[in-house]
Amino acid sequence: MTPEQPAEALYRSPFATRWASRAMLENWSDLRKFRTWRRLWIALAEAQQELGLDVSEEQLHELRAHRDDVNFDVAAEKERELRHDVMAHVHAYGEQCPRARGIIHLGATSAFVGDNADLILMREGLKLICTPLAAACRKLAEFARTHRDLPCLAYTHFQPAQVTTVGKRACLWLQDLLGALREIAELAEELPFRGVKGTTGTQASFLALFDGDHDKVKELERLVAVKMGFQRVLPVTGQTYPRALDYKVLATLGLLAAAAAKMANDLRLLAGLKELEEPFGPKQVGSSAMAYKRNPMRCERMASLARFLLNLVPNAAFTAAEQWLERTLDDSAVRRLALPEAFLAADSVARIAANVTGGLVVNDQVIAARLRSELPFMATENVLMAAVRAGGDRQELHERIRRHAMAAAEQVKQGGRNDLLDRIRADDAFAAVSGELDDLLEPSRFVGRAPEQVDEFLREVAGPALAAFPAPETPQGDLRV
Repeated sequence: MTPEQPAEALYRSPFATRWASRAMLENWSDLRKFRTWRRLWIALAEAQQELGLDVSEEQLHELRAHRDDVNFDVAAEKERELRHDVMAHVHAYGEQCPRARGIIHLGATSAFVGDNADLILMREGLKLICTPLAAACRKLAEFARTHRDLPCLAYTHFQPAQVTTVGKRACLWLQDLLGALREIAELAEELPFRGVKGTTGTQASFLALFDGDHDKVKELERLVAVKMGFQRVLPVTGQTYPRALDYKVLATLGLLAAAAAKMANDLRLLAGLKELEEPFGPKQVGSSAMAYKRNPMRCERMASLARFLLNLVPNAAFTAAEQWLERTLDDSAVRRLALPEAFLAADSVARIAANVTGGLVVNDQVIAARLRSELPFMATENVLMAAVRAGGDRQELHERIRRHAMAAAEQVKQGGRNDLLDRIRADDAFAAVSGELDDLLEPSRFVGRAPEQVDEFLREVAGPALAAFPAPETPQGDLRV
């Protein structure tokens, strides 16, 4: 960029300018990446010294002194000349550390820093996602608890079906989000280190360095892994770690995307019915043309970014499938895009979920009115049973209810109100139960065990799961735009 050009003159990812958190952007930054490379080189040199190779304290001191001050200008100049990013940074680091120049990257191949750094960044990224995702789950659990027994229409095929509660429906969203949270957290703990494997994974270069001592080569790998915070190392690799591991990581992020998209789409449908709404700022504009509109833009964004993330999952599968023998480089460019973008998308989705669940608006009167309009149809079996118990003929009463229901439904379709209850009350065949009809249509009679299911789910599942994720000191879910 020339001095005359403002930053806006060049493309910048919307993840950086609009959606992702600063912490996740920093995690996938060039600065974090190349500082991690230097940490890996230092860990390798330290372990080699501990196992008897000729690496001096002076050299290690020099490497540590320049661990964080990456000379990007030198590295960029070297890469234009060498056409190799790892060697460019080896040379750049060597210019800062002239005494240690000869032992930087000793015995290693590019994947030593490239792959191990990716695993480190992915592990940290998974942990970062857990914070806003746990916040979303915690807020949704509180919402479910508050509305555990608020009756509302349940829908199948987006047609009125039976009655559930607002809290029970929220538990369906929470269950999926908790499942994603658990898988992400477990993967962050289980993610392995590529290790110190050499050019094609045979460790031949390190075996040569240690004069054929297999135990020292194995100990070298263990030491480096521990220094980088890993207890588990892949037992075998080619030049790179198996790209199926990337697929597993992105598929796990896909669980979050699917759960968030499901919740977002449900909320969009309910917003259209005016039953439930996402937060809406006091000065927020719903439409540039229609000033009255209250569009569910947060849930639409959540669904949109979740779709983007889900489309990256098969990308990782194709990359894993296309790797040849010990390694081909056709994975490099696509992974530079897919891995950071997947984590930035997942971070953005989790943050939007935390924002939305923390400010859901329940329109009780709309919910009650919609329930009243459909409940007479759903209550017909209860009315029938009560009339039979009062001495009526089941088959005759069933036919009468059927005719009344068809007539009431036709009236509703013509824009009228549901008068099924009035029709039944006026029918002499139901005179014995006419005084019970209002009680028979009490919504709480139709929710089954929904309130108890909410209590049990929060107590037995959500509570213990969220106990592993302490609430952060800073609020989660603030949106920039």
